[in-house]
Amino acid sequence: MFSGSSKTVPEGCEPPRHVAIIMDGNGRWAKKRFLPRVAGHKRGLDAVREVVKACKEMGVGYLTLFAFSTENWRRPQEEVSFLMDLFLRALEHEVSKLHNNNIRLKVLGSRERFSAELSERIDRAEAKTAGNDGLVLTIAADYGGRWDIVHAVNQLIAEGQASITEAMVTERLGMAWAPEPDLFIRTGGEQRISNFLLWQLAYSELYFTDLLWPDFDQAALRGAIHSYWQRERRFGRTSEQLPEHLRRDKP
Repeated sequence: MFSGSSKTVPEGCEPPRHVAIIMDGNGRWAKKRFLPRVAGHKRGLDAVREVVKACKEMGVGYLTLFAFSTENWRRPQEEVSFLMDLFLRALEHEVSKLHNNNIRLKVLGSRERFSAELSERIDRAEAKTAGNDGLVLTIAADYGGRWDIVHAVNQLIAEGQASITEAMVTERLGMAWAPEPDLFIRTGGEQRISNFLLWQLAYSELYFTDLLWPDFDQAALRGAIHSYWQRERRFGRTSEQLPEHLRRDKP
């Protein structure tokens, strides 16, 4: 599967079904090179292409990228405007490539503050790729984990539900159609999940790297997945209760 990699694949391991990534460090990447912050965002789009390609080749089923949080509206207006324009242009130029590679695109988030043009472009992109059955690429934009949970609970209240269960909330979250992430990656050196998929990350394996997002390439993704393969995922059970092929020897 990983031709050219010197790292061995642990017995019984498969690629994570769902990988979620916080793409952090674009601005710092640019600053280190005495470039404007927006140059880092443009270079970050190249990293997105690399990671999408690698996930497709590896057999990852779902890739979710945190592109713009509800808190990011607090950034300088010039940067926010550039990010919205970059998103618009990416939808214009990248969707046909995704479609030709059997990749389905979905956008997760509020959309209330998006322009009518951007919202329409998102709708068209989702519709164009809706029939694809390969990798599902989800872009979280104007998204926050707390917003997601509150939105789900408000739906239940509107439905007149008197008693709420975990399953009922899960079914109304923005990504109810996808499995919960197996592997969460954050670039840029920070070690927090920053209001990203708060409900869904309950049992995800967490991987943090000092690499800035524009420097995160296919080799870096393989390194993250190799780390994931070393984890023993027990979900409340003991090691002895796991099938032997799922156990990991501890140092």
